[in-house]
Amino acid sequence: MLPVLKLYKNLGETPLECLERFRAQNLEYKDLPMTYAGRLDPMAEGVLLVLTGDECKKKEEYLGLDKEYEVEVLFGFSTDTYDILGKLQKIDANIQMHTDDKTLILNILKTFVGKFEQEYPPYSSKTVNGSSLHAIARSGESIEKMPTKEVEIFSIKYLGNRELFAKKLLSVIKERIVMVNGDFRQEETLNLWKNVLEKSHNNPPPYSRAGFQIVKIKVSCSSGTYMRSLAHNIGKKLSMPALAFSIVRTSVGVFKIDRNFES
Repeated sequence: MLPVLKLYKNLGETPLECLERFRAQNLEYKDLPMTYAGRLDPMAEGVLLVLTGDECKKKEEYLGLDKEYEVEVLFGFSTDTYDILGKLQKIDANIQMHTDDKTLILNILKTFVGKFEQEYPPYSSKTVNGSSLHAIARSGESIEKMPTKEVEIFSIKYLGNRELFAKKLLSVIKERIVMVNGDFRQEETLNLWKNVLEKSHNNPPPYSRAGFQIVKIKVSCSSGTYMRSLAHNIGKKLSMPALAFSIVRTSVGVFKIDRNFES
């Protein structure tokens, strides 16, 4: 049995669900102590390291490994989770962004390379006064000052852009949200997306002809860097709402998964 397992966490799964799926398919690991090193949100997929047996004692070493992601940033919308699984907050459905202007995007991306203090997303596992930010946000309480962490982005590569029209965008969002189990406000969130995107699809031209812009990037970074926050802040730099449309973790340290990334 291997001390370190390189699993692929599927879209919609929690890390624990991924680990338990592996146990069910590999009964020789059924009674062995196991833990995952590094979380991935339900709307993220990719490399998940799982430690077994005595290797579990080295978890902190694995948590500090650098990461690499492929991320798609959707412009025109922002949510309270900074991804599509959150409640819509800001909407600019008429936005006509010059995402085909590669120079503009590259100049913005360059500003994120290096060390900086990154705020934790409101919906995250970071604890404040004994409670997770996720629990605090769900309770409706507010945080006077969000905690931050020093992170480092080593490189950001621009991989291109595309657009999705309202009907297709809603179809993709619905397909992804229904993959998630547990209480993540799925029904409420999906209804908000439906209200906005069905209205966009049914409106007369030229509004219905406007595609929603998506930019794809590849990010190499230190442990603890949130791709959801990065997507949100890229939008802020461009003075427009934005969120993480898709996140794939392609490597954790030397542990890599080669995969052609398609949404």
